[in-house]
Amino acid sequence: MIRKIAVQPEDFDTGAELAALSANAGGVASFIGVVRGDAGDRALAALRLEHYPGMTEKALRQMAATAETRWKLSGCTIIHRIGRLTPGQNIVLVATASRHRADALAATAYLIDQLKTKAPFWKAEECADGTVHWVDARESDEAAAKAWL
Repeated sequence: MIRKIAVQPEDFDTGAELAALSANAGGVASFIGVVRGDAGDRALAALRLEHYPGMTEKALRQMAATAETRWKLSGCTIIHRIGRLTPGQNIVLVATASRHRADALAATAYLIDQLKTKAPFWKAEECADGTVHWVDARESDEAAAKAWL
């Protein structure tokens, strides 16, 4: 079983990460989160992501372990960036590999839903007008995560 969990300020090489998962897999599924250029009705200058070192990685490992018990996976990668990111930059990569596409697709969807609601990250939107807003959890994200119960 290939498992990679990383919380880092550096960007990731999506192609290399997916290639690392593809050995002995029938399918690799992935989700890449990218910084949007807007914060609702305002232009976004940057998104600042903070985390609780140690706790965040532990939470991501637990999510991956749960996915591995629910689906037959041969690999799982979760990379989440921290720091100040500007529009168009990568934020997160969640990828899973399995002999069959259904397991990889379901596990990837599960992991991103859990990551959005259960991982200890805090996000602040820095708007082009100089205002800063902390991002609250969305009801739609909470509903998606609860649907897996």
